Amino acid sequence: MADQPRLDDDLAEQSGEAVAVYAAGAIPWRIRQGVLEVLLIHRPRYDDWSWPKGKLDRGETMPECAVREVREEVGVEGRLGIPLPATSYRVAAGLKLVHYWALKVPKSAVVRPDGSEVDTTHWCDVEEAATLLSNPTDVLPLRWLAEAHRRGELDTRPIILLRHAKAKPRASWTKAEGDRTLAASGVRQAAAVGRLLMVWRPERVVTSPWRRCVDTVRPYLSTARGEVKVRVNEKLTEASHSRRPEKAAAIVPALFDKRKSAVICTHRPVLPTLLAEFAARCEPGVESELPAEDPYLAPGEMLVFHVAVDGPARIIAAEQLKPFDD
Repeated sequence: MADQPRLDDDLAEQSGEAVAVYAAGAIPWRIRQGVLEVLLIHRPRYDDWSWPKGKLDRGETMPECAVREVREEVGVEGRLGIPLPATSYRVAAGLKLVHYWALKVPKSAVVRPDGSEVDTTHWCDVEEAATLLSNPTDVLPLRWLAEAHRRGELDTRPIILLRHAKAKPRASWTKAEGDRTLAASGVRQAAAVGRLLMVWRPERVVTSPWRRCVDTVRPYLSTARGEVKVRVNEKLTEASHSRRPEKAAAIVPALFDKRKSAVICTHRPVLPTLLAEFAARCEPGVESELPAEDPYLAPGEMLVFHVAVDGPARIIAAEQLKPFDD
């Protein structure tokens, strides 16, 4: 996607009004008999048709909120796909900003409205959905989703580049560098990283064997309960990268070739080498969204690359996200 949707507060800044309510949601979609269908929800409290969405809970990021709302309102467990345009409109409390993502509904999923906030759901094609939606602003992410489908860019898998959580200071560490542990704040950050990674549920974890990287992905691995393949790769360490950066760079195309979702956890000095490999696989315009200056990512921060499932393995969109910081 050359023109990426804005997922920040630009919509609010354009109006000059502070955001009073932050919310997130998703457009669930499927392909049935070759036709793109989306899932609308009916809310009896408002007697309207809309997308699954809701307000941000304390300690949550926007992507986590979106996945939770889909699970709570229609009973679907899914991972987020490409980001869609955010919308803003006025409610009683003031300006409301809603962030949206696409969410492919697994074939095995059974849609179950919660019976409280949502009393019924309706699968339909894009044109019918556009006529049924009660809030005109909800049509914007729908049109974006439909256009992505037309270009063959809707069905994606994530490959995530993660910098390890905050470690104890290098200057005060007297033992082997590979044994340097996470700071107390880094331990909390790693737990938040684990929760955020569950939004995409990467099937593979490739990590530097140095302890601060392993400890950063450990909470995710514990939550995933053995469903994830783990590979510890020495080429992702700072020491190995300084000697043979091309060995670290080769990890990226190897993951693309496997056509599986994945997360790579590594160190700040390794990031520019890996970023160059990702940039070379971006659709035109997407690479301009990538960080270009040191430190590239903050501790615990990640880049989510959405890679097309069909055709050449190219990056359709990228998101730079931080876990919740207490």
